Amino acid sequence: MDQVLQQLINGLSLGSIYALIALGYTMVYGIIQLINFAHGDVYMVGAYVGYVCMAHLHLDFFISLIVAMAACVALGVIIERVAYKPLRNSTRIAVLITAIGVSLLLEYTMMYFAGAAVRTYPALPAFMSGSYNFGGVTVTALQLIIIAISVILMIALQFIVRRTRLGKAMRAVSQDRDAARLMGISVDNTISFTFALGSALAGAAGVLVGVYYNSINPLMGILPGLKAFVAAVLGGIGLIPGALIGGYLIGTTEVIVSGVGFSTYRDAAVFAILIIVLIVKPSGLLGKNVREKV
Repeated sequence: MDQVLQQLINGLSLGSIYALIALGYTMVYGIIQLINFAHGDVYMVGAYVGYVCMAHLHLDFFISLIVAMAACVALGVIIERVAYKPLRNSTRIAVLITAIGVSLLLEYTMMYFAGAAVRTYPALPAFMSGSYNFGGVTVTALQLIIIAISVILMIALQFIVRRTRLGKAMRAVSQDRDAARLMGISVDNTISFTFALGSALAGAAGVLVGVYYNSINPLMGILPGLKAFVAAVLGGIGLIPGALIGGYLIGTTEVIVSGVGFSTYRDAAVFAILIIVLIVKPSGLLGKNVREKV
């Protein structure tokens, strides 16, 4: 029983990070039906910004987290305005190829300026290095901080989406873009705001991964980005609660598979679960089947 609880705690901390990244995928898809494959690399940029702040500027962890989120907000808006906005009325395949191109551009631009070598985050302060024992379950202070920060950011996102004018605009644009425009909503600004929100969460996830695994590299966004996309699809692409459930399910699955001695196959297990769920329920766990005229 203690082992099960221990793996659940580990899965919660990892799943929190996947959920933060998955939220960016699902929000952008919900607004403009775009799979933003550059999102995983925005998360990578956030990790590097946090590293520079902590290792070279010697800033506090929480200040570094905020700076990384702000930098990713700017990056997300620039990507949307420069790469995606001109293709707003283009075919989906054109936008998809552009997203892949932006992803590669971010990866190799970072590799050019920062090098391909793995970077190590500086040592954590004392209050983040401790651990607590509850019976036979060990919970580190870092795990608690990661879970707490993730939950706070998710609650803030829900508040923005449900209780603010911009959040109402996001929901209106996701339901009917033309009707929202007729009601006086700036569709372009709303889409940019959605990219900004998703990129901020990805930046936070990058810093949390940096301190959790203590290493970063320019290609670190590829696999977590794919897994976060899997999490979004698993829960129901376009649904915020679905992204949360999918993220925690993916994180817990990875940890349990590794814990029983099959760490080599943890990635395969994640994609196998996706295939099974999509066969049984193609719209995802929380998704609903929608009829489309053809």
